[in-house]
Amino acid sequence: MTTPQAQSPEPTWRLVFRLLRWDKPTGRLILMVPALWSVFLAAGGTPPWQLVGVIILGTLATSAAGCVVNDLWDRNIDPRVQRTRNRPLASRALSVQVGLVVFAVSLVCAYGLSLYLNVLSFVLCVLAVPVIVLYPLAKRKFAVPQLVLAIAWGFAVLIPWAAVAGNLTLPAWILWLAVVLWTLGFDTVYAIPDRQYDTQLGINSSAIFFGDQTPQAVGFFYLGTWLMLIWLGLVMALAWPFWVGLAIALLIWARQTYRLNQYNPPAKLYGQVFRQNVLLGFVLLVGMISGSLL
Repeated sequence: MTTPQAQSPEPTWRLVFRLLRWDKPTGRLILMVPALWSVFLAAGGTPPWQLVGVIILGTLATSAAGCVVNDLWDRNIDPRVQRTRNRPLASRALSVQVGLVVFAVSLVCAYGLSLYLNVLSFVLCVLAVPVIVLYPLAKRKFAVPQLVLAIAWGFAVLIPWAAVAGNLTLPAWILWLAVVLWTLGFDTVYAIPDRQYDTQLGINSSAIFFGDQTPQAVGFFYLGTWLMLIWLGLVMALAWPFWVGLAIALLIWARQTYRLNQYNPPAKLYGQVFRQNVLLGFVLLVGMISGSLL
């Protein structure tokens, strides 16, 4: 009889890869989308490609730092939640010291990229850091921590817009509010599967706060996003491709809300909603670029 061989430990580089969530690109893309919306709209559809590259790399570095700091704060909570128990810091596959080094490297990369930007956008980058670092604490102290995350997401609009225009005019703030509402919508859906664990652990979430009315709240956030984007399209006089994108968005958000309202929706629905919002974000981006150029 042959003795089964012990499974080799996961390489450190792969653990770091998972710590940064680069094995789950949808979470990185959904932060990149509003940043791309902003830079293309602020530039009338034709931003400098060097700036687009900086924005893309900046969202990757920032989201990486956000993931690491979240896992550092939650390293003693994540092992008790089925969805997060295998994260490298939760499972103790990586040490806190390694996590801190990866976090510092991510911030240094983000800082280096921010030096390419103008003064206003650099200041906004600095202001975004405490929001990113303190978001995990909001889950312990604030009834709707997804609002804090949404505000952090909103910097992905303000920073690129300031980098292009040098100021923050009314369209920038309309887009900011649209992204805040959109983030509240899709991240509330993302929080639904964890409600049982979060309640047991004393962790807050918008899915717990809204309770049985969560599907209606998500629908309200989607509707608010849609109305803000309509306002944005009118203020910026965007052409017909933008409105086609908005029509598609209305259909998808309405269908998601309907399915969430069904009795006992399947568990896979929540991940599907998250992925659909990523794809929809790029559909809207195409509409914004085309609507700006025509």
